[in-house]
Amino acid sequence: MPLTQSPPELAAWLRLSLEPNVGPATACTLLSALGLPEQIYAQRATALARHLPEALARQLAAPMPADMAAQVEGALEWAAEPGRHILTLADPTYPQSLLTIADPPILLYVAGDPAFLQGPTLAVVGARNATPGGRENARAFARHLAAHGWRVASGLALGIDGAAHEGALEAGPDGAGTVAVMGTGVDRVYPAKHRELAHRIAAHGALVSELPLGTGAQPQHFPRRNRIVAGLARGVLVVEAARQSGSLITARLAGESGREVFAIPGSIHSPLSRGCHALIRQGAKLVETASDITDELGGGPVPAPRVQAARAPLPSHPVLEALGFDPLHQDAIQARCGLATSDLQAQLVELELQGRIARLDDGRYQRLE
Repeated sequence: MPLTQSPPELAAWLRLSLEPNVGPATACTLLSALGLPEQIYAQRATALARHLPEALARQLAAPMPADMAAQVEGALEWAAEPGRHILTLADPTYPQSLLTIADPPILLYVAGDPAFLQGPTLAVVGARNATPGGRENARAFARHLAAHGWRVASGLALGIDGAAHEGALEAGPDGAGTVAVMGTGVDRVYPAKHRELAHRIAAHGALVSELPLGTGAQPQHFPRRNRIVAGLARGVLVVEAARQSGSLITARLAGESGREVFAIPGSIHSPLSRGCHALIRQGAKLVETASDITDELGGGPVPAPRVQAARAPLPSHPVLEALGFDPLHQDAIQARCGLATSDLQAQLVELELQGRIARLDDGRYQRLE
């Protein structure tokens, strides 16, 4: 793509983003006080020391180290390829929503179309070890929202995040698409299981990261990723979350930035419902349908009917009635319905093949309808 800034200008932005001990907040302080990165690097250490610790001022006044220069050159070469972009705070295509958070990234690496970082966006997040029902909810909500003009942002993680991206892509070429914010360099896919999904997102949406190219997955990077997910969106929907889930960090950051927080309630017996229930007690909006979200936000693209409205009702089944909506082991289901073991096992297999129930890792069965 043609660069919106000259290579020397972009190189200075890249260097500032790579400087050790210079995070987004410090970088923004320098930009406010001294101007663009080229002007920052034109300052003497004594001038920089008015805004920084002396050692850090000397670091920025010194010539760029050779290894950092190689990183900058590699990033410029990467951005020269089709479908690759580096957006800085000075770029007119930098997402305006991120300018409202406390510490906006000073630059973003984008694979795909940066236009997907603009417009009405909702974040859909939740547990990595989500239940089949949770994944289906995330997929259905995201598909419906994307089909009605809401871009879906999430973090490319296993579980709810992946299901949300999949659902948004299922809305097709007329849908609003999806944005995956990564906790790695944009050229590294984590988890590896989502490599094919990441390629589809880059082709029909955008992959985005503030982390340098080649950065691998590290625990401290994911809270940084979460603030971008929250910052891009007008609201955050939490589908399933345990009490200590990283999704609750995203929800907290969203609330602190003036975004709406939504949560889907679940079974009182499920650990993956407790985070959502805690959010609801703290003031998050309880959500049962996509229209609960769009009605609350107002002024969105198109009001959405119930997510399940397009799905034809399936005939009732005695085993489903016995199972209810909480996961149960086979013996508990048998005690409720009174079927012989062989008959119950046959019907459980049939329902699983029909996609009406799923067998969880702990042996319990979960209703999907």
